[in-house]
Amino acid sequence: MTSCERNRIESNEQNLMSHISIVMEADCGQYYWIQLSYCGQDCKRIPPGLWRMYGAKVQYLDLSYNCLETLSGLEQFPRLEELILDNNKLSDGVGFPLLPRLRTLSLNNNQITDLDVLIKKIGRSFPSLTYLSLLSNKACPNQLSDVDKDDSDYQRYRYFVIYKVQNLRFLDSRRVSPTEWKVAVTRGEFMRVRRPADDVTDASTPALASFNRQRPLPVDFAALGKHKGAYGKCHYKYTGKHSEGNRFIVNSDL
Repeated sequence: MTSCERNRIESNEQNLMSHISIVMEADCGQYYWIQLSYCGQDCKRIPPGLWRMYGAKVQYLDLSYNCLETLSGLEQFPRLEELILDNNKLSDGVGFPLLPRLRTLSLNNNQITDLDVLIKKIGRSFPSLTYLSLLSNKACPNQLSDVDKDDSDYQRYRYFVIYKVQNLRFLDSRRVSPTEWKVAVTRGEFMRVRRPADDVTDASTPALASFNRQRPLPVDFAALGKHKGAYGKCHYKYTGKHSEGNRFIVNSDL
């Protein structure tokens, strides 16, 4: 390495230091927990100086409010237990290294759309994960990411994620309840929230196009297995938010 290259690296690392926040917690005079924050710097990748200087020491890493598109270099943080990646540009193609100690992963407000792919990567890379947050990603079907979703869509998503990542204790800032866990273990595999692909709609057949745009009724999980047949006039109650059926009810049906 030439002296010019060495000076350039030292200059970059000094500039990096001015934007890093480090917190060290001590026990009996020995540092054992190091928190490192590098936020709001518009970087597209983890700066090499960051893991070169601190990778082997850090347990908590906050890289929020950047423009991260890749996590290359994250494998240089083998002791990591908490990782905050909120408000970046991470998409479905992002790769995760194996981090056996990682317990907390926050990916709020990124560009992740494929929940199945993400959960498979998480299962392989973070076997100790107990806290996961995916709010404001398309993969998390609630009204923060898609106004067309409702509570039923979100609950189905929770069952599916809890089934796939069975060590989870918190999902999206909400504790996994014992009831949720029991339902997830028995039925979570079948709770995927899916939409028809846009390209299946045939513009030449308006009736088919209209049919493909319809959403299923929300699932009432409390009523599963309790349905009974009925004859004659019935009173129906629909609790979904997209219903227009009431305008077809006439007095003789009441």
